Amino acid sequence: MNITAEMVKNLREMTGAGMMDCKKALVETNGDMDAAVDYLREKGISKAAKKADRIAAEGLSNIFTEGNKAVVLEVNSETDFVAKNAEFQELVEKIGKTILSSDVKSVEEALSLMSDGGSLNDLIVAATAKIGEKLSLRRFELITKKDDEVFGTYLHMGGKISSLVVLKGGNESVAKDIAMQSAAMKPSYISRDEVPSEEVEHERSVLTSQAIEEGKKPEFVDKIIEGRLGKYFEEVCLVDQAFVKDSGLTVKAYLSQNNAEVTKMIRYEVGEGMEKRNDNFAEEVMSQIK
Repeated sequence: MNITAEMVKNLREMTGAGMMDCKKALVETNGDMDAAVDYLREKGISKAAKKADRIAAEGLSNIFTEGNKAVVLEVNSETDFVAKNAEFQELVEKIGKTILSSDVKSVEEALSLMSDGGSLNDLIVAATAKIGEKLSLRRFELITKKDDEVFGTYLHMGGKISSLVVLKGGNESVAKDIAMQSAAMKPSYISRDEVPSEEVEHERSVLTSQAIEEGKKPEFVDKIIEGRLGKYFEEVCLVDQAFVKDSGLTVKAYLSQNNAEVTKMIRYEVGEGMEKRNDNFAEEVMSQIK
């Protein structure tokens, strides 16, 4: 397979490895980007756990709650400038509160909900025409808690990151702390029980190859792997993380002190996993002036 300069550049951005190392990794893996990331990790050249997220789309995420119901949603715009627009923010609020008062399950169903005499889709189309940028409801999650549970919410950077947790036990203050933890530390799972077995085995395989490459004695490899897997769980599992407000505690210990348990966690980061626009806004403006 022909290894292009663009492929090498992308792998370098994802892993931080040198250009020649990236080219060699791609050659060795026949251009398979995921396999190349693993190759670099196994050689100890990169510690990237997975493909780097390509954050691109702008917009806002937000959380709305009423009684035992809550909704987390993300509405996208093309530029951050529009995301700061009061009209766009009002649109996000209208969409969120309309969904909150419903029981829809999909974006398609949500867009057909009626608000202000028209559907949400009509509102978005009208706002798109007025603001001059493509706007879209990307995703949402509507949940209902039990009476003995509490919501914890946290918005970071004005809605660039939204985190919602549900706690059984504890109180709203504790729940907010856990939501802030989720926003700041980006856990993928609540606990180790949630991590898919295939993901654990993949990580174990990479760590084993890494230890062998480092020349570790075979009799020590298993112990080393378990230790490194523990570090991996501390990164991806909420309750295993060090508590952001007191690094001497794990989140699990903090929850235990407050007789609380996390039953649900939702974290949205605007644009995560979406292709990034590479437009140069200044050049665009100058080209229009000319």
